[in-house]
Amino acid sequence: MPGCIVAEDEQLLRESLVDLLREVWPQLDIVAECEDGGAALETIAEHQPDVAFLDIRMPGLTGIEVAAAAAEASPATQIVFVTACNQYAIDAFDKGAIDYLLKPIARERLAATVARVQARSARDAGALAAIIRQLGGVPRVSDTPPLVWITANAGKETKLILIDDVAYFQADNKYTTVMTHDGEALLRTPIRDLLGLLDPSVFKQIHRSTIVNLKAIAAIVRDESGRGTVKLKTRPETLTVSQPFMPLFRSM
Repeated sequence: MPGCIVAEDEQLLRESLVDLLREVWPQLDIVAECEDGGAALETIAEHQPDVAFLDIRMPGLTGIEVAAAAAEASPATQIVFVTACNQYAIDAFDKGAIDYLLKPIARERLAATVARVQARSARDAGALAAIIRQLGGVPRVSDTPPLVWITANAGKETKLILIDDVAYFQADNKYTTVMTHDGEALLRTPIRDLLGLLDPSVFKQIHRSTIVNLKAIAAIVRDESGRGTVKLKTRPETLTVSQPFMPLFRSM
């Protein structure tokens, strides 16, 4: 039985796509539903699905970034982008071996996409790379300016912390630990909610539970197994880079 994942941060749209998939492709096993790019990438690496339906605009990693990393983590997974992008982006998709669904998703269009996916044995990784180059950039999940500062609790003290001073964020149950050169504080915001509020050119997800400030990185070390470790400039601890995320740091 073929398997797939669906990655879409808006719950109603995700549920609608899942329902339509069950109608037009009843043999498909939907192994996971994801709400952000980091979770999607790790799920693809874990389950090696036949196909992944990826929203382009997701918190954290965009759908295109997930697809680029998935080309190494799960090369046989076919990609279908779910998009509200402009015609320029759609033209780029039409030139490659990549399918797309335009929101709102029509049942007939999904059925045609499913037929194309079923007719192909695996997606063309070279075509995906060319599409990424042609797109150039990917829109942020939010049109609002990125955060400049946050307030977080350190014991009984509430601290005002400039985003530039944050070395990394780490998930702590429903909250987030904020690590700076001076120490740590607790932010009463889940890490997933932070993903769409940070500047993606500065803050990168390296694990489902960790977001690092690229300016705080001293080095990235890859071991023989392909796992990565981040060394920081101003803090002694090292951070683990989840293996599926390593391709995102190749250019560093």
